[in-house]
Amino acid sequence: DNLKFYIFPSKPTVTLQPSWTQIYSGETVTVRCEIQGGEGAQWTYEWKPAKLNTPPTSNEYRITVTESDSGGYSCRGRRDYFFTEWSDIITLTVSFSNRPVVTLYPNWSEIYRGETITVRCEIHGGDTEWDYEWETNSRIKAPNQNEYRIRSASSSNSGNYRCKGRMKSSQHKTTEWSDSVTLTVSDNKPRPVLTVSPSWLSPGASVTLNCEVEHPSAGWSFYWYKAVPDLSEKSSSYELLPDGSGTAQDSYIIHGQTHTAGYVCRAGRGDPEYHTDHSQPKFVWSADVHSATSLTVSPDRVQHFTSDSVSLTCEGNFTEWRVRKFSEDGRLYSDCRRMTGSTCNINTSKSDTAVYWCESGSGEFSSAVNITVQNDGNGPILVSPVHPVTEGASVSLSCSLRTQKILSNVFFYHNDKLIQNDPRGELKISAVSKSDEGFYKCQYSGRESAQSWMSVKVSLIIILLLLLYRCRRTNSEKFSFTYYKLFIIQRHKCIMMFI
Repeated sequence: DNLKFYIFPSKPTVTLQPSWTQIYSGETVTVRCEIQGGEGAQWTYEWKPAKLNTPPTSNEYRITVTESDSGGYSCRGRRDYFFTEWSDIITLTVSFSNRPVVTLYPNWSEIYRGETITVRCEIHGGDTEWDYEWETNSRIKAPNQNEYRIRSASSSNSGNYRCKGRMKSSQHKTTEWSDSVTLTVSDNKPRPVLTVSPSWLSPGASVTLNCEVEHPSAGWSFYWYKAVPDLSEKSSSYELLPDGSGTAQDSYIIHGQTHTAGYVCRAGRGDPEYHTDHSQPKFVWSADVHSATSLTVSPDRVQHFTSDSVSLTCEGNFTEWRVRKFSEDGRLYSDCRRMTGSTCNINTSKSDTAVYWCESGSGEFSSAVNITVQNDGNGPILVSPVHPVTEGASVSLSCSLRTQKILSNVFFYHNDKLIQNDPRGELKISAVSKSDEGFYKCQYSGRESAQSWMSVKVSLIIILLLLLYRCRRTNSEKFSFTYYKLFIIQRHKCIMMFI
């Protein structure tokens, strides 16, 4: 009467809690073996794979998973000497860590006040499965969303940001904290640095502008401007150069520039686009005296002694003028302290060593001149012309002391090479050629002057002959020269227009 009969159930089933088969390293899952129809019996359990070292009497166990726990799981029940079938295999996939990753978009190492940037928390598995929590030491707290869009950044947003996720379907399940990402917001608006090459124009040369910004790889585009003098504001306005808006390259080439001109650049990036300040203006200078305006220097020489009285006079058919000065230390001066009409009067000092030019109220630039002030009160100066010398003309260079204007036994150097040593005190060149162009200096009683550049320009006669030659050979072309433009029209008729 005490005999009990057991009906052996069907094969067991392996279940997972939580029920998803893909989980992340570090999460906890419960594996359970369920025997339907075998309730009331005292079962012990066996598991595959055996590497788990599961206690044989346990129908469930909890695993804090690593990637090595990936694989198929199966179980069977045992009572005395009777066994159930092995269950079907259920596969558990353990992925890489579900630690979130904080990203900055755009991914710039430093951003500037007013820029727009997004701080984003990315968790493998899809944004819809998670609620988000942020931790930051910035003065402004981030909202509990997967991304934080900062529309106008300031230094208050600077700080370290990290996040973690909480499963929406199981609020007690959270990810680890992400690694921290540092957001640095500078309150200084960046100002690019413009460089111009060459600084002095030569016939036919192109001018290359380069605009340098901090963090140059960080998505900048570039804007290029020509500076237009504004005497009423004692400043300049800026006009975009052709195709100079939002270029991808940080350089810009100007072809056919013949006159003194100033340029600036700025940069922009992002959406909406953020713009830097304009760069300081940089200039390319022309010594061409055939422009609509001109600058004359009295006394007419490049080098001067300290405390000399020097007059700079602007000439042309304009009523308003200003003399501009670009000093050796890179500073730009917009006004003459002693301007009388169109003449600027200077009592020279070492700081007056600079490039000078005139700007009219109508926006025209004059030719530019170099002025060098001798710092050695007992040393000589080279007396050389301020403006370029025309090819074929005669020129005389001399050496002078403050106390003695005419010297003998003077050494003259051309590009640092000794070219004359005799009792005379002058270097005379009866017919200047292009080969005479270069740096000159003089030496007297063991003391050297500063060196100054003497420029040689092509003769107008040669230019006219060249134009006529071109005119005879060409039917419909346009040429640009240093002093003239030649327009060739039908039937070889030539019209030359003074620039």
